[in-house]
Amino acid sequence: MKKKSSLFDFTQKVNYKNEILAGLTVAMTMIPESLSFAILAGFPPLVGLYAAFIAGLVTSVFGGRPGMISGGAGATVIVLIALMKSHGIEYVFAAVALGGIVQICVGLFKLGKFIRLVPQPVMYGFVNGLAVVIFMSQLEQFKTVVNGRTIWLQGSPLYIMLCLVLLTIGVVVLFSKITKTVPASLVAIMVVFAIVLIFNIETKTIQDIASVQGGFPPFHIPNIPLSFETLKIIFPYSVIVAAVGLTEGLLTLNLVDEITGTKGNSNRECIAQGSSNIVNGFFFGMGGCPMIAQTLINLSAGSRARLSGIIASLTILLIILFGAPVIGKLPMAALVGVMMMVAIKTFEWTSFKIINKMPKHDIFVGILVAVITILLHNLALAVLIGVIISALVFAWESAKRIRARHYIDEAGIKHYEIYGPLFFGSIAAFVEKFDVANDPDYVIIDFKESRIADMSAIEALNNLTKKYSQLNKVIELKHLSEDCVVLLKNAKAVIDVNVIEDTTYKVVS
Repeated sequence: MKKKSSLFDFTQKVNYKNEILAGLTVAMTMIPESLSFAILAGFPPLVGLYAAFIAGLVTSVFGGRPGMISGGAGATVIVLIALMKSHGIEYVFAAVALGGIVQICVGLFKLGKFIRLVPQPVMYGFVNGLAVVIFMSQLEQFKTVVNGRTIWLQGSPLYIMLCLVLLTIGVVVLFSKITKTVPASLVAIMVVFAIVLIFNIETKTIQDIASVQGGFPPFHIPNIPLSFETLKIIFPYSVIVAAVGLTEGLLTLNLVDEITGTKGNSNRECIAQGSSNIVNGFFFGMGGCPMIAQTLINLSAGSRARLSGIIASLTILLIILFGAPVIGKLPMAALVGVMMMVAIKTFEWTSFKIINKMPKHDIFVGILVAVITILLHNLALAVLIGVIISALVFAWESAKRIRARHYIDEAGIKHYEIYGPLFFGSIAAFVEKFDVANDPDYVIIDFKESRIADMSAIEALNNLTKKYSQLNKVIELKHLSEDCVVLLKNAKAVIDVNVIEDTTYKVVS
């Protein structure tokens, strides 16, 4: 049985060394990613770092999943680019804060449990697509800007970058086989950093992306008109930000549950995410959500508690305040190598081993989700499409399973024993099972092995009853479960059927 985490988990045994080292590693990889996404959206670079600090700290302390890392993720930032271009950053801050309110409402109404509806093929496609996206996004660091044009690195800069990336990957692989006491990713970053400094190697660094120097995030009320027109502008963006953030967050939570063998609290995570986005909106943050890549780095470094996320957030804040001159010299090649290793480890290689054993529709769903994730970088849309297709396939397969066995007893009564669920997808096959014209005057439909699931099923029974009634024949229902009886009673206005009460018949739920 999976162990459920408490609110703060301060009573659990914490490996402080692992937590501190994991937090430092996460901070190093989060800084360039947050800066890149902020610049991509047209925000001031520090807005990205503030988001990493605020989202990471709030969700690490109050979130529903120890070990999960949040920050200024690209999934939510991409949604806000259009709003930034059309109305400016003040509207972005307001949209982020409102999105946080939406997320808190989802948590308070306990809607986070719906993550359970995501099928395994969708998870495979999501994770594999994400791994490809993480890997491909690192290739951007092999480009540079010349005369306003972005071109690929050439000559010595390219060879140096490649060598340093391969060195990082090599150190991660070798060191992880030697010992688990220190995160291999952190060691690789430090080794490459030292080599670049000692030999004065010219290569791309964090300060080539943007400056990380700044102060403590200041309190700021978004400077926008408080009107219904403003609400109409920002509300759609807020809902999308909330949906994308929660989708990525709850999928990350589900993934961490599987890796750690423990169980997080999805509703608490929704509330924590919403709270962090409200704080972001009022403290110059671009908003965010859980970051799967950084979460996997955190877990691979041995973290299982909340401390690593807190350490990572405070490290980012200290770097903003005091450490910019040093961290700015950190070579991007080291971070690229670490992220590429994360992508390789994220990919579900076992999915290739079982692909020939999976149903064809599951294979299709998994590939489709991966392709949408890769092409559109829209994780929420990819998962939503995957869930919808899986639900439609399930409905189709369930519809084909409805069967009927019939016989006439000694009293001349015809019995129809129904097998399989009766719902909108199976009503056509259900109606075809009956021979209304040739049936005797008294018919009993036995639902011992079936269920009346929805309004379409009720309407089908109503139409069937009318057909028998027009021929002066009586139809009765038998062995209905309690929920089916309630459903029929609630629909008395549209259906009139006889239900045989059987007090000895009970359904075990």
